[in-house]
Amino acid sequence: MVDAAAMDKPTEGKTNLIGLTRDELKALLASIGLEPFRAQQIWTWMYKFGIVDFSEMTTIAKATRTLLDEHFTISRPRVDTDLQSTDGTRKWLLSFPDKNQIETVHIPEEDRGTLCVSSQVGCTLTCTFCHTGTQRLVRNLEADEIIAQVMLARDKLGDWATVNGSKGKEGGAKKSREPGQSEEEDGRLITNIVMMGMGEPLYNYENVARALSIIMDPHGISLSKRRITLSTSGIVPFIKRCGEELGVSLAISLHAVRDDLRDELVPINRKYPLAELMQACRDYPTLSNARRITFEYVMLKGINDSDADARELVRLIKNIPAKVNLIPFNPWPGAPYECSSNNRIHSFSRIILDAGYASPVRTPRGQDIFAACGQLKSLSQRPSKSRMGSVPSSP
Repeated sequence: MVDAAAMDKPTEGKTNLIGLTRDELKALLASIGLEPFRAQQIWTWMYKFGIVDFSEMTTIAKATRTLLDEHFTISRPRVDTDLQSTDGTRKWLLSFPDKNQIETVHIPEEDRGTLCVSSQVGCTLTCTFCHTGTQRLVRNLEADEIIAQVMLARDKLGDWATVNGSKGKEGGAKKSREPGQSEEEDGRLITNIVMMGMGEPLYNYENVARALSIIMDPHGISLSKRRITLSTSGIVPFIKRCGEELGVSLAISLHAVRDDLRDELVPINRKYPLAELMQACRDYPTLSNARRITFEYVMLKGINDSDADARELVRLIKNIPAKVNLIPFNPWPGAPYECSSNNRIHSFSRIILDAGYASPVRTPRGQDIFAACGQLKSLSQRPSKSRMGSVPSSP
């Protein structure tokens, strides 16, 4: 059970345990005289049961729990706003101790619940159709800040495994489990994670990789790599590494089939043009008919939505196990584009389907709370040069 009062305890001077590897956690515990096996106990309580108060870790002796509380914390970001759409989509604006903010979105569907997770405050890139792209990069998120989005969402949805039939923070009781028992993914409200929130994940690869490794750990949150999708605008040097080290599903924010147009819509294309990007996709380590690459394509009226564009898209992805997600453009204040008509989108989709590729049209979700694809943005500002020190640079 997640105790809201415990989440508000003073944490100044204490080390946050979220985001540490097991070896790091063991070393930290050893520094205060605790045995290595305590690391697995704490890991299970944090990542399987969502416990934030050491006093609730009942498999650990009371004196040890007191010692842990003196030195460490299990911190969540603060929730500044919690909005729910008429379609059930839920968006949280989260604040970190440095006052920077990000947005995280949960999208419930009949057969799954998808959590859209951010990797940066602002964004490294400046894609012209994306609201997040109008917010300059402030900083990368640390691994604990990425993991904490998942943990906070599970707090809010009551989606943790339960101990002895106790209830989640906001949800009802689930099947009773004792520490050490496995938790099936079926029945979860968060079944899938997409790294499609604010930021370019591959420009924060080390933190994203560490976070996803912990999220996939079978003794904790235990989400399968097959249920995690990382979306990139095409940072070619990191694509192969992502497949080799993480093995998660890959999504490519394509949005144009010619270099001249993609240079405009997705400016990183000037550094990694389409030929290089498509070769990186063909070489993706986990690529198979069962593990297809998803190509995301936002439909912009009169810009990239012609039949000729659709045919060129088919040519580009030839011999790549793939599907194409067509995304109706989600408007935001001051946006320079309009969404293609329904007829145009379905005509575009039909050409791709006739070529043998799945081409679903994504149903916009959470538009009324600006939680739809391309609409996320916070008010965090990049510091002035006199205050900023070093801001993470692009690889």
